[in-house]
Amino acid sequence: MNTYDVVVIGGGAAGLSAALVLSRARRTVLVVDAGAPRNAPAAHMHGYLSRDGLPPGELLAAGRDEVKGYGGEIVAGVVTGLSREGHGGFTAVLASGQRVSARRLLVTTGLRDELPDVPGLGDRWARDVLHCPYCHGHEVRDRRLGVLGGTPGAVRYAQIVRQWTHDLVYFTPPGILTGTERAEMTARAIGVVEGAVQELVVEDDRLRGVRMDDGHVVRRDALFVPPRFVPNNDLVVGLGCDVDPDGWITADRTGLTSVPGVWVAGNVVDPRAQVITAAGQGSAAAIALNADLVDDDVRSAVCDHNRPKETP
Repeated sequence: MNTYDVVVIGGGAAGLSAALVLSRARRTVLVVDAGAPRNAPAAHMHGYLSRDGLPPGELLAAGRDEVKGYGGEIVAGVVTGLSREGHGGFTAVLASGQRVSARRLLVTTGLRDELPDVPGLGDRWARDVLHCPYCHGHEVRDRRLGVLGGTPGAVRYAQIVRQWTHDLVYFTPPGILTGTERAEMTARAIGVVEGAVQELVVEDDRLRGVRMDDGHVVRRDALFVPPRFVPNNDLVVGLGCDVDPDGWITADRTGLTSVPGVWVAGNVVDPRAQVITAAGQGSAAAIALNADLVDDDVRSAVCDHNRPKETP
């Protein structure tokens, strides 16, 4: 069984950034990448300094080349199980049956977006059905935009989307808006359509509008939807890492979890992390990981130095 200083589970921006730092620190690193990044449907990513507008796949391809250039290993696969070893390390089991040993773990498995059950929503995801105005708002600025409401925080979310257009409609089930919320929307000229959304209207592979349950269509060019974020954290939960009341892994500012030797970074711990944020978190986790490994190296060296020498 191969042994590494660090096994990184997840080959997105957070995982590759960490692997780059650790490989440059002369650590043996293995990245296990399932090859299903959350932003794969997006044509471009935005807000990443010096890489604005770059297709997400190109960023990851460049990152993989950089990691391998410093001796890091990357394998395509899925980790199906993690366990602790008796000496304080960990074993990762891949779906292929391969087993690898690690002194430390970094889990960057991200999250998944659970969308409302509206026909057509998933097919348009990251195209003209969007979730992050900071990622995509500029690209649909001044168009006819909509926000699918009815969930906690959706009204505030709509007020943020309003920053990018003067033509915004908020779709909401009836009887939910408070008087204050309605007054605030009126003050900023946000239209309110109350009722159940039946489906999206798509023509020539473009969103054209939102059909309500009474049959009428509200013409829109893009729709913002606040999804439910669900962390892909089964592996770390299985190791016994603590979670908060909402089910998110608890970690310190470097990403260290409640289980010694296990770090997390990116969307698996922070649902608001954009690509550039996740990369920064991966870098910070890597620096903390290496420092922890150095402490371990010092303890081992002192133990070896103090061990009685055999006389000839």
